[in-house]
Amino acid sequence: MIRRLLIRDLALMGRAELVLGPGFTVVTGETGAGKSVLLGALSLLAGNRAPKTIVRKGAEECVVEAELECGEDLRFAALLSELDLPPCDDGLLILKRSVHASRAGRIAVNGGSATLAQLQRLGGLWVDFHGPGEPQKLMRPDTQLEMLDLHAGLGARLEEYCAGWRRRQALLRDAEESAGAERLSEDEEAFLRSQLERMDSLDLSDDAVARLERDHARSSRAQELYALLAQLDAGLGSDGLGEVLPRLLKAAEDAARIDPEAGPLSDRLRSLAAEADDVRADFSRLARGLSVDEEGAADLEGRMNLWLELRRKHGPSAEGVRERRESLRLRLASQGDVEARVASLRAEAAKVEKALRSQAEVLRTARTKAADKLASAARKMLGSLGFKRADLRVDVAASELGPDGADAVRFLFCPNAGQDLLPLDQIASSGEAARVMLALKTVLAAVDRTPVLVFDEVDANVGGEIGAQVGRELAALGGGHQVFCVTHLPQVAALGHAHLVVTKTQDARSTAVAIDAVHGRRKERESELARMLGDRASKVALAHARELLDGVRQS
Repeated sequence: MIRRLLIRDLALMGRAELVLGPGFTVVTGETGAGKSVLLGALSLLAGNRAPKTIVRKGAEECVVEAELECGEDLRFAALLSELDLPPCDDGLLILKRSVHASRAGRIAVNGGSATLAQLQRLGGLWVDFHGPGEPQKLMRPDTQLEMLDLHAGLGARLEEYCAGWRRRQALLRDAEESAGAERLSEDEEAFLRSQLERMDSLDLSDDAVARLERDHARSSRAQELYALLAQLDAGLGSDGLGEVLPRLLKAAEDAARIDPEAGPLSDRLRSLAAEADDVRADFSRLARGLSVDEEGAADLEGRMNLWLELRRKHGPSAEGVRERRESLRLRLASQGDVEARVASLRAEAAKVEKALRSQAEVLRTARTKAADKLASAARKMLGSLGFKRADLRVDVAASELGPDGADAVRFLFCPNAGQDLLPLDQIASSGEAARVMLALKTVLAAVDRTPVLVFDEVDANVGGEIGAQVGRELAALGGGHQVFCVTHLPQVAALGHAHLVVTKTQDARSTAVAIDAVHGRRKERESELARMLGDRASKVALAHARELLDGVRQS
């Protein structure tokens, strides 16, 4: 339910902050006083579109904010999660919407930015409007089907069916995407295979690529390297240190015999000579490894050129080339099993569809049985609401398999005897539609999960005992819902658990609208009811007002 409602600079209203409670709330005021401002505020929070002209003259923007208690209703948490909006804190849903006079407005849900579409989705969860100028949900086939399913108690069965339907649609979608995927021509397939073969001809491991680059660098500068190695071999061999070091070693040994302190130095020189000989041998080994035959050199050059080409196209690293190779392998492999995959998906979809058709038959049987009961109960309730000769039927007809089964549901209505039953939207006025909805909501009160119901002109063209009965039904509906009703009938207004009075004041320069709660102030409420009866100053009207309120208290 709505716990708190703030309205600022909406239409003729400057500011109003209402603390609201459960049950049946009536809204009254003189014709033209601006009672629609409250309904307009709720309509904004439900996500309905609004022109910038609703901003009060002289203000930059209008703001409407509400705190809604959603308690343990898991539907709100699920929808907020689906819409990627902040969750409720302590079961409190906070909605805020502003309409700016010159730029885009803002919407917030639980403090997070939201879109109009998201606000509309949430609005469909918490409020129903019934009256002129508001969305007539009752006229929509999906709403009529939903109400019938509520009466039939098909929640669990319908959820099972819907899960199967989603599964079938996913399978068909996958099959269509697979069948429509781009197929390779023979030339394209041959080209990709040749590319894959070239990649497979190289060892593309990191170590192998590093070795290839090293070997190619050595091969491409082999002559330069060979000359350097020859120079080193000569310098370290018989033409260089190899000739000098023996003489130096002999001199060092002679010096050590004369002076013992020269002994360690002689040993160090001997070690240097051994290390020089080892270095010369290693350089010689490198030189011998350069003697590559022309065929081997050509193979090395070819492999290096291929690696450079692959790196340029798919690199820049060996990992990038390996990823491209795997992609080509998967692309070619997929060409062979497309038909098999499509056939498998369609077969699975057909299997699910067979189960769905069986479930749809069960749903139709339950709906047909519930349709008679719902129509009978609604006709009885319509009689008490002033439709003495009205008829209402719920037609369930076979239809194509769809997300809710294979049924087309229509509510057929005839307000007067001698007329044909026709769909509601073709014959029901706004007031009649509101009373039909009141009748259906009353019948479905125990299972209807929409917490806030708003009625406007539900008492249009009725009065006396019928008006009182409308009020009693609204009050009874308030036992399980938060019900708002704009009314002109004092017998309806007297039955409200809460009573809001809208007043309009004017002077030469401005007009203002205010909302005041009078249900806690007996004298003011009596005065308002007396005004509705004809004259707030009349003793007779005031006595009648007291009688109405006393009658409610005693009932």
